[in-house]
Amino acid sequence: MTVRLRLDLAYDGTSFSGWAAQPGLRTVEGELTAALTTILRAPEPVTPTVAGRTDAGVHARGQVVHVDVDPDVFAGLPGRSDRAPGEALVRRLSGLLPPDIVVHRVGPAPEGFDARFAAQERRYLYRLADSEAPRDPLRRHDTVWWPRPLDLARMDEAAQALVGLKDFAAFCKRREGATTIRTLLEYRWRRLDDGVLAATVRADAFCHSMVRSLVGAVVAVGEGRRPPEWPSQLQRRAERASEVRVMAAHGLSLEAVTYPPDSQLASRAETARARREEPAVEDVPS
Repeated sequence: MTVRLRLDLAYDGTSFSGWAAQPGLRTVEGELTAALTTILRAPEPVTPTVAGRTDAGVHARGQVVHVDVDPDVFAGLPGRSDRAPGEALVRRLSGLLPPDIVVHRVGPAPEGFDARFAAQERRYLYRLADSEAPRDPLRRHDTVWWPRPLDLARMDEAAQALVGLKDFAAFCKRREGATTIRTLLEYRWRRLDDGVLAATVRADAFCHSMVRSLVGAVVAVGEGRRPPEWPSQLQRRAERASEVRVMAAHGLSLEAVTYPPDSQLASRAETARARREEPAVEDVPS
């Protein structure tokens, strides 16, 4: 018997080779697994299930994972303190994890919760400083510096035309047996108070390289090299568009993962598993 825990965390992806554990490489999953296994004194590695795997250099403010642990071990984490077990685990993780990973919250997950399959949508932010925006060296790890001016209105027009249930094969690296059909819920561009151009991208899930490719297609429009309808024309091809630039990873951050009400978690997870082959459900921006 185990208890399922939900963990909400954030990380600076700069020094990681992505989320997924890889032999000989520093990854977010590897660091978190090692810390959890040590704290929980587990005989086998405590491997988290993640809402969205991120690639090398991609950051996260709103990542979500779940782990299944021994309920007695979890209950005993506070020791003699009056903390709740989840608070005790957060405190212990803060002392063991490196400073570029922070676990904000831990607690028992509701029945039917699955960090990956029960997710209703993922929201990403992409930061881009064009030639009209100031260069802030303190934000160089989460903002891409672009050498030319970009037309915000044209970019936003092109982005919004892509919203909806569509085949996004033009913007994805295909995986065998995986669908490229997604529901893009929002794709908007705005200029922030600091002058940086920011894209908000929301979808039920993303296929491999989709987020950064969507940004690259719209940047071509913002530069004036392509008309606003060009990204939509590419989308209708239903095949990988080699002319689309895949933008740099460090401008991208997973901001939030949302879930349906507790009573709908199990049915959402079941639907997600049935709708797509397993590799396609993961949100993997490249």
